Amino acid sequence: MGQSEMDLKLEGKSALVSGSTAGIGFAIAQTLAQEGASVIVNGRSENRVAQAINKIKQNTPDAKVFGVVADTATKAGVEQVFQEVSHIDILVNNLGIYEPKAFFDITDEDWLHIFEVNVLSGIRLSRQYLQKMLEQNWGRIIFISSESGVQIPTEMIHYGTTKTAQIAIARGLAQISAGSGVTVNSVLAGPTRSEGVEDFIAKMAQERGVSPSEIEAEFFQNVRPTSLIKRFATSEEVAAMVVYLSSPLASATNGAALRVDGGVIQSIV
Repeated sequence: MGQSEMDLKLEGKSALVSGSTAGIGFAIAQTLAQEGASVIVNGRSENRVAQAINKIKQNTPDAKVFGVVADTATKAGVEQVFQEVSHIDILVNNLGIYEPKAFFDITDEDWLHIFEVNVLSGIRLSRQYLQKMLEQNWGRIIFISSESGVQIPTEMIHYGTTKTAQIAIARGLAQISAGSGVTVNSVLAGPTRSEGVEDFIAKMAQERGVSPSEIEAEFFQNVRPTSLIKRFATSEEVAAMVVYLSSPLASATNGAALRVDGGVIQSIV
């Protein structure tokens, strides 16, 4: 890829993206690398991390990209990351899971597990890295939240609640960073064509004997009717917002919840 028309001034900056072997996390890691940042890819499997690094290097041969194999959904995993990577300029709390499930079927264990993965992972990583960012008077923390944090989906209330929590945590941490060169924001992604969504659409289309585009159109007609783009966003579209927020150019944006939701959220503020 050629040099971007806008220089995001990320040369010399180091970034850690949790859960970055696929989907939005991978797109963020790849775009940061394209912009000249030194990027740490993270995942639970050595094989998946290696594949992600190779893919980034194929697209950007001079990319500065490294890997940390650790489960950042666990306390031990976060401690392992910190032992391997003691200092970063940019932290993207991307790790997240979702599972459509009726409220009456969501057990205590389900609630605790989704909170540990989606919420505590970002809290633990931020607790490790925010202090040093404040000391050096520059840093970026971004939580990958969702429009589901504002418009809680009835089909997965536990997921939506974790996404609300991320928005609140980002705002609270931003207030700690007041008056410094550190910013903390959340990004509200809308329905995005990730690996899992791609597989789900293909499976549904096959089962019903229709095309994937028909399944997509039906989803936006019935499940997310307020979408203005009437399609799934690409992971790269979400990554573009995240990478801009990671840059020195975004220094006046702090404590904000920025949308890349395709217009699903109807409120104007």
